[in-house]
Amino acid sequence: MQNVIDFIKANRGRYENELIEFLKIPSVSAQSARKSDCLRAARFLESQFQSMGFDVSLRPTGGNPVVLARWHHAPGKPTVLIYGHYDVQPEDPIDEWNSPPFDPQIRDGNLYARGATDDKGQSFAHVKAVEALLAETGALPLNVTFLIEGEEEIHSANLPHFIHENKEELAADFGVVSDSSQYGPGVPAITYALRGIVGEEIRVDGPDRDLHSGVFGGAVQNPCNALARIIASFHDGEGRVAIPGFYDDVLDLEAWEREAFAALPSDEEDLKKSLGVPELAGEPGYTPLERRWARPTLDVNGLFGGYQGEGSKTIIPAWAGAKITMRLVPNQDPATIHRLFEEHLRRVTPPSVKVTLKKGGGGNGPVLVPRDARFMKEAVRALELGFGAKPVFVREGGSIPIVLNFSQELGIDVLLIGFGLPDDNLHSPNEKFNLADFNRAIQTSAWLLHLCGE
Repeated sequence: MQNVIDFIKANRGRYENELIEFLKIPSVSAQSARKSDCLRAARFLESQFQSMGFDVSLRPTGGNPVVLARWHHAPGKPTVLIYGHYDVQPEDPIDEWNSPPFDPQIRDGNLYARGATDDKGQSFAHVKAVEALLAETGALPLNVTFLIEGEEEIHSANLPHFIHENKEELAADFGVVSDSSQYGPGVPAITYALRGIVGEEIRVDGPDRDLHSGVFGGAVQNPCNALARIIASFHDGEGRVAIPGFYDDVLDLEAWEREAFAALPSDEEDLKKSLGVPELAGEPGYTPLERRWARPTLDVNGLFGGYQGEGSKTIIPAWAGAKITMRLVPNQDPATIHRLFEEHLRRVTPPSVKVTLKKGGGGNGPVLVPRDARFMKEAVRALELGFGAKPVFVREGGSIPIVLNFSQELGIDVLLIGFGLPDDNLHSPNEKFNLADFNRAIQTSAWLLHLCGE
């Protein structure tokens, strides 16, 4: 392994240049005009795997293709399924970037570009790790399958069907996903739990057209006012979700988890300052970290209705709407939560308006990976060797839908090993990836494959 690590260090500059070329491709899956760019990104990866002797193909889906690459020449050894995605978020708002989002720039040891850490940089680290192992040893210590998709940022609509239809080719002993973060600089982490998500869209209709508020105000229900009251009913005065039954199935934190979270370096004052908020808020009885990682939430993501232009327009709008997401924790079922939300909505909607509910994006259940999952010890050791520090175990407030798909369809546990940092500006302007961490990530991946194949 020392030769492999030396090879990785010696090729650091080349790896960074190749990542830059990858990041130059504006593979934004949300925009149909960039469909050809998504294909370019897939072909970039295809070329990488072809040069290493993988059996690789671009598999069609209902949208962007899946890159499926396999090296299965280690009989009797386990098989790992490594997941990543080559699509990225839109770059908007473009005027808040300090450098063009698809013209990668290096500043202060960080590589700035859209997709730098989510997820091109992190997934590319695994690609370069297998390259180093093959270059120095001529073989891999275990069987490796890469599944790299192009629709993660638009909810992976076609991926569940692809996994179901290709279960034999995707069969593995365990999975690896790197689409999350370390706990902080110099504090590597293994994520063992993810929150699920349910999306909803509410539309409240009142009169069949906008009305003059002076003529009809006080006689006709204002949909914006009605929507405000509906939204106010979602939480009690202390910040708990007020939908009956919402918490019934929540799996409470265990004592060891609360102790472990409390031991992590965390400063509420620093958090408030970094977020630009005067105070933190949320469910009583839990720390901010516990609320973000292990408690369910309901949030309004967008409000619309009425006049939005400059100046005044005195109307009672014909309609109003809101987009809602609920983050779920272990044991909460998305279908049950959707039903409870709908029942509550019907109860609180005044009869003077009509409400329409449409399921939004998401609908993924939460994930809890056992601490004694297969190869978890090897993952801990690999991070120690790659980053020079023992990893902490953390939860993640967001969702990674593929993890649940792997668990349900393939019957495997997934090691969630994040190489990014919490301030990498995921989905925001000035996204970045620390290049020293990129190099450490490649070493960690090489160690992980080596240890799991012993």
